[in-house]
Amino acid sequence: MISVGDTLPNATFTRLGAEGPEAVELSTLTNGRKVAIFAVPGAFTPTCHSAHVPSFIRTKDQLSEKGIEDIICVSVNDPFVMKAWGEATGAETAGLTLLADAESSFTAAIGMQFDAPPAGLLARSKRYALLAEDGVVKVLNVEENPGQCELSAGEALLDTLG
Repeated sequence: MISVGDTLPNATFTRLGAEGPEAVELSTLTNGRKVAIFAVPGAFTPTCHSAHVPSFIRTKDQLSEKGIEDIICVSVNDPFVMKAWGEATGAETAGLTLLADAESSFTAAIGMQFDAPPAGLLARSKRYALLAEDGVVKVLNVEENPGQCELSAGEALLDTLG
């Protein structure tokens, strides 16, 4: 599993742009920048929808004041679902960047993959939040239980910034 001090791996995500699905290289969002990245087990799932995304919408301005240039939400979903979820939660309007890791390649590369077959979740992401500066992980908060959103909430990440 990725740790504080590690460099984020090169990864390509997908998002829905004006012309349809488009590739987004993680390096273009992280190189030379201070970003928050949080991941959820699935768009529209209860904790992700009602707690995790709202926590970053609530703290976006305060995180920006601490120098965070972008807040990126990653989920093992397709870009169409992520776009609809961004609209439904207000994340898109709030300026959060929602990226699809449809093949779970980034999630697997950083050791955050898990399966929950009874819930229909396979090769999904553990719930976490991290702070990266120029692609290097400075803070990493991982939930032990994917149904919880405490350590990985926007407020918890904000607290680590002092």
